[in-house]
Amino acid sequence: MQCDYFDAGACRSCSLMGQPYDAQVGDLQSAVADALHDFVATDHWLTPFRGPESHFRNKAKLVVGGTRTSPTFGILDHAGRGVDLGDCGLYEPGLHRTIEHVAAFVAEVGLTPYDVPRRSGELKHLLITHSPAGESMVRFVLRSPGQLPKLQRAVPELIDAVPGVRVVTANLLPEHKAALEGDTELTLTEQQSLAMPVNDRTLHLRPGSFFQTNTAVAAGLYRQVGTWAERLSPTSVADLFCGVGGFALHAAGTPRSHPELVRGVESSADAVESARSSAAQLPERDSLGHIEFHVGDAHRELMSGQGSTDLVIVNPPRRGIGALAAELERSSVPHVIYSSCNATSLAKDLAGMPSYRVQEARLFDMFPQTRHHEVLVRLERVKG
Repeated sequence: MQCDYFDAGACRSCSLMGQPYDAQVGDLQSAVADALHDFVATDHWLTPFRGPESHFRNKAKLVVGGTRTSPTFGILDHAGRGVDLGDCGLYEPGLHRTIEHVAAFVAEVGLTPYDVPRRSGELKHLLITHSPAGESMVRFVLRSPGQLPKLQRAVPELIDAVPGVRVVTANLLPEHKAALEGDTELTLTEQQSLAMPVNDRTLHLRPGSFFQTNTAVAAGLYRQVGTWAERLSPTSVADLFCGVGGFALHAAGTPRSHPELVRGVESSADAVESARSSAAQLPERDSLGHIEFHVGDAHRELMSGQGSTDLVIVNPPRRGIGALAAELERSSVPHVIYSSCNATSLAKDLAGMPSYRVQEARLFDMFPQTRHHEVLVRLERVKG
């Protein structure tokens, strides 16, 4: 992949830019395998899953700079000035078109960009998510409610001008700090969640929901979990850190082969509400087992349900599952599927679960042009 922004030194976010993609994936596989060499045998690695090397991002996190009549959307340079990255080659084509339309809308409406060095202005960030269905969620991160009335009045115009916009919100971030968004979110449209079709499931993303930035690779990740779960044929499944329910809904199986119970637990109430909506809309819902999602703590969920749980799925933050590794080690759970974005913390957690052995592992190149990774491992408790 070639990038004019990288060549000009305007953006260095893609640290592997210019390196052949085959070499990128090979080097990444070697690095992750080295980090996990004490736990994953060489012949237990499946072929790395990869998607397109460009035009794969479904989400744009844009810092707004420049002036009211000439705003920029991208990043800030070392002096805090806006650098426009509107033509970034990582964006999906539909996302790219949405960014162009929204950028023109911001300039036309006259929303004032936030000036970091001067600590003045209002519009700090634009957060845009695009779905395979061609629909989008647009979030305006503001310093204060000052320009909120102007934005509210212009929402109908935005929906008319930008094809596919379904959800528009205003997020308030009053503090001057290195943060992407604040705690207050105001939904400005009747629709409150973005439908995200993935494989034969439709997930529902609310403004604060986490979803992988690479839809094609996320779909592969979910399919792999579904394949492993179907092969294991568990009676019950617990998806801890379930988010909007992607893993749980794929582990629910098919009408021919499905667990009797799939339950997901997540600390975010918004994510749980999204997961429940997705489960309720499954076309084969009446032919599957019981699927439930609730707000809770992963540790308590494991301790309360371990006696009847055949498969536990975990997808924690970068720091890993921490003390939950010891809980799993003490449990009677026979199978664990662990999705990790940090091989180092994964190795630490695996060391805390000596009763389990990795049966299969697979790298998913979720972030081409960088060294970031996603790795999925299937663990089985060693008998005796």
